[in-house]
Amino acid sequence: MSELTKIKICGLTRSVDIEYVNELMPDYVGFVFAKSKRRISTQDAAKLIAGLKPGIKKVGVFVNESIPNLLETARVCRLDVIQLHGSEDLDYCKKLAGYEVWKSFGLPGTEYAGGKTDGDADEVCFINFKDIEQYKDFGVLLDTCCKGSFGGTGKRFDWKAAKGMSSRFFTILAGGITPENVKEAIETVKPHVVDVSSGVETDGHKDFEKIKKLIMNARG
Repeated sequence: MSELTKIKICGLTRSVDIEYVNELMPDYVGFVFAKSKRRISTQDAAKLIAGLKPGIKKVGVFVNESIPNLLETARVCRLDVIQLHGSEDLDYCKKLAGYEVWKSFGLPGTEYAGGKTDGDADEVCFINFKDIEQYKDFGVLLDTCCKGSFGGTGKRFDWKAAKGMSSRFFTILAGGITPENVKEAIETVKPHVVDVSSGVETDGHKDFEKIKKLIMNARG
């Protein structure tokens, strides 16, 4: 591994999650404000964030939210980063001045790496590298594309397809990253950030030991 890849633990919903990250100190933590099993209200997120140690950056995850609502949530929660997982376009991103913006792009899961799709894949979210060029001033988040989902599926794509991305863009890698494979993910893609949610959960909740192992393996 070359430059140290930063770590984001996404989908925090409980006060104990804050205790975990305050002890383990990932670089970023994420709060999901879109439809999801990890969705959290603005008010509840703000309460959790109040107990977060300084130095951990706060990321808000949104899907096709109105800009006024998004900016109000960002203000109340004192977010540092806005992560967009819907059909938000370049103009939308430019209206979020004052915040670091990460725009998500989907790639087919490993079972569709040959270009085939079926009921679990959705061609409309497959990555278009020409589109990405427009977002060079923003973070480019690469995630696994699954039909009916905007991320957080725990499925991975073929990381070799993202080789070289980090030399051209600020690259965030998501999708199916676990404590066991995070080192491979970093060595293959060399992302600036790895974004992990379900990979550090047990029974749908954040697991202290899994987060600890992931951070140790990523930074080791």
